[in-house]
Amino acid sequence: MTKMRMFTFMGLFLCLAGQLYADGTQKSNAANAAAVVREYRRANEQAIVREFTEFLAIPNIASDEPNIARNAAYLAQMLEKRGIHAQLLAIAGRGPVVFAEIKQPGAARTAIFYAHYDGQPVDPAVWIRNKPFEPMLFTGSLAAGGTQIPFPERLENDWRIYARSASDDKAAIIAILTALDALKAKGIPLGVNVKLVFDGEEEAGSANLERVVNEHRELFAGDVLFVCDGPSDQSGRPQITFGNRGVVDAEITVYGPARPLHSGHYGNWAPNPAMRLAQLLASMKDSNGRVLIAGFYDDVTPPGPRERQAIQDAPNNEAALERELAIAQPDGGGKRLVELIAEPSLNIRGLRSAYTGAQSQNVVPDRAVASLDMRLVKDVQPDRQLARLIAHIEKQGYTVFRQEPALEERAKYPRVALVTSTGGYRATRTPMDLPVATAIVPVVASSTGERPVLLPTLGGSVPMYIFEKLGLPIIGVPIANYDNSQHAANENIRIGSLWRGMEEFGGILAGLEW
Repeated sequence: MTKMRMFTFMGLFLCLAGQLYADGTQKSNAANAAAVVREYRRANEQAIVREFTEFLAIPNIASDEPNIARNAAYLAQMLEKRGIHAQLLAIAGRGPVVFAEIKQPGAARTAIFYAHYDGQPVDPAVWIRNKPFEPMLFTGSLAAGGTQIPFPERLENDWRIYARSASDDKAAIIAILTALDALKAKGIPLGVNVKLVFDGEEEAGSANLERVVNEHRELFAGDVLFVCDGPSDQSGRPQITFGNRGVVDAEITVYGPARPLHSGHYGNWAPNPAMRLAQLLASMKDSNGRVLIAGFYDDVTPPGPRERQAIQDAPNNEAALERELAIAQPDGGGKRLVELIAEPSLNIRGLRSAYTGAQSQNVVPDRAVASLDMRLVKDVQPDRQLARLIAHIEKQGYTVFRQEPALEERAKYPRVALVTSTGGYRATRTPMDLPVATAIVPVVASSTGERPVLLPTLGGSVPMYIFEKLGLPIIGVPIANYDNSQHAANENIRIGSLWRGMEEFGGILAGLEW
């Protein structure tokens, strides 16, 4: 062997040995931190749950400004009592961004943790067994026959706390703060500088977040942003995502007569807007759920080799989900759920026209309304997707208005539709081979004791494009149980998922190096 080849071989060997040593140290630090968090949580369980349920008891609908302000104040108080200075970055008429920073002496990297403290709107009438902002403990999921019990001194893993935002996202917030408490109590140093960003209007689209970030740009400098939103994999294993979908919404109103008409006297003659809207919506998808709007899939950037491999390696959860959800034949033409998440989607999230049930009346309605959300993937732009939707409606013979049409305008055109949108934002995607992307995987595995599921994108939408524009890699570390009913009635967090999330964040905070 020549000296040059020998030096090259030795250099490669030392590099690999150093990497193996670093990986081993990282895994050890993460596992140790997780164990410390577990021990601390067991010793302080009642206090942790009390703080969590007090937080959940504050109504947090994004449009409810007074209560959102209460949430922000409570969150700031939670931080301040831990010796962490909180800044409330104000947004007129909305909940402020709650920002905090912890500087760790000697840390070379800065990790930003993002979560939101606002929640989806609620209809208390459809919540079973509890009210949205009265957190209750059940011995299991309501679907499995869980019964309500008082909060005892010790909670079991399969028990659940039911309340709005129990999983989305207040669980993540309490998990991060508990992990920080545990590491501080045991004198374990953080491996990174930490910045906490808690959004108060995510469920309303975070329309003001980009402005706030730009106004305080220096606060958001860092090396990675962890999104603490969303569920774990349906298999029960922890999950890491390397991006998220974007979203754009639309509301479509189709018009009939100027006022509701007696269906006997005017049926077969007066155009029925509910029927027309149903026909219009049906024209947007085929029988397999494939969107038929021209150009809908044109801008999609396909997954690369590593991303395709991650999708292929993901657990096969479909059969179990079909049984659980009573689905005989899912949409998608045979594609797996993880494949379909990597594509844009169109969803009808609500329909309204006249009345049903005991309030039903024999009328031809004057209008019918559909509310849609369109999920976006990398490089699919919100404005272009909305324009494609409008063009499709026009191709079906409709004159489309962007503001409420006058009666004279409705009388002028055979088919009239109003399309409105509150906007949206684009998707993000982080390369799965970045050093921080590869470093987070063994940390999560060591801190949870389970091999995480890796996915190129989160199915849900979070406005992380704002931080991607700052050059930050976006990585999702969701902790909630997959069946948490987020965005619906009876939202919940499984206790074991909450405990595991605390340990996972402890491992990341103390063990992550890259």
